Amino acid sequence: MLKLFGYKLILVIFLSVICNSFAAEKAAQPLVSPELLEYAGLRTLWQQKLPIKATEYLDEMLILGDRIYIFSNRNYIISLDRNDGEWIFGEAFSPGTLPVGGLRLYRDELLSANGNELVEFEVETGNEFRKTEVENAIVCPVVRNNSYFYISEDDRRLHVLRAKDMVQIFEVAADNGSMITSVIAEEDFVIFGTEKGNVVSIAPDQPKRFWQFNAADAIVGPLIKDGRSLFFACADTNVYRVDIVGFPEQKRFVWKYQMPGILEKAPRVTRQFVYQYAITKGVTAIGKAGTFLWNVPLGVDLLAEYNDKAYVITEDRKLVVMDNIESKRLYSVNFAAVTRHASNVTDSMIYIADERGRVACLQPVE
Repeated sequence: MLKLFGYKLILVIFLSVICNSFAAEKAAQPLVSPELLEYAGLRTLWQQKLPIKATEYLDEMLILGDRIYIFSNRNYIISLDRNDGEWIFGEAFSPGTLPVGGLRLYRDELLSANGNELVEFEVETGNEFRKTEVENAIVCPVVRNNSYFYISEDDRRLHVLRAKDMVQIFEVAADNGSMITSVIAEEDFVIFGTEKGNVVSIAPDQPKRFWQFNAADAIVGPLIKDGRSLFFACADTNVYRVDIVGFPEQKRFVWKYQMPGILEKAPRVTRQFVYQYAITKGVTAIGKAGTFLWNVPLGVDLLAEYNDKAYVITEDRKLVVMDNIESKRLYSVNFAAVTRHASNVTDSMIYIADERGRVACLQPVE
């Protein structure tokens, strides 16, 4: 009996070692093979295997500053240094949905809105240092400048709270009473977009309107500010560019570009180009003068740019590389294991992941 027990114990240990070795080997497997990366002119800068539970999976990736934030379906958030993949913090949110529209960054603070709560976290530790309850549900990401927080609530008003003590100073609403779905806060002006297509600029410290632009339908996703230009998608299937000019603030309509399909999210805006996804029509690249460059029919999102190349992820899990100068497709690579990504509009790093916790940063090479 003892001998049989000993054999069983040895077998259990042996199987445990085999399983652990297999798991470690699987975790160490590259998300994309080196051969495919070499063909695509890429290399793996770093890869991490995140410690997620068997019933958990990665849900969303977001780049803010020099960090990458990864949400799981179990309301857990992980922060990594996006330059080297080093762990910064892991933090569990209270039960419920993920923050409305993800997180927002202001200097060394992370802003998270969920339900009727605004929570502020430290970037370096993930520690919560202030929580503010407002009267109504928050409907889009909260933004701030040095002096004020700007909170759109489902009472269809933008509430302006003093940053030092969270006392409300004033509130504003669109003339037509439409829901405010996107807010940009600067030190000298604030701009918000609405579900009925209004884009309104106001003074940051009082309910004074500078200007208003009316699109034909709802603003889709957040307004994107690039220098003195605003880019935004509209439910009328157009992408718009409106420039901020003059002093006090004034606006100038520059162009609108009609997409071939329905728009459900904001454009990706880089130094020279605008990339817009349309449902069933893929990703289209537009010059900042409003001219067509190219279309990837199955494209889902822009991953990054490098020199004259754009890297686009597709519905069938391929990486398509486009030439922005010649407006042509160069090649594509199988990214079958990639199920999550973050769009990077500031540099050439490509951030990808799978549901089981493998996260990688790819770097274009000459």
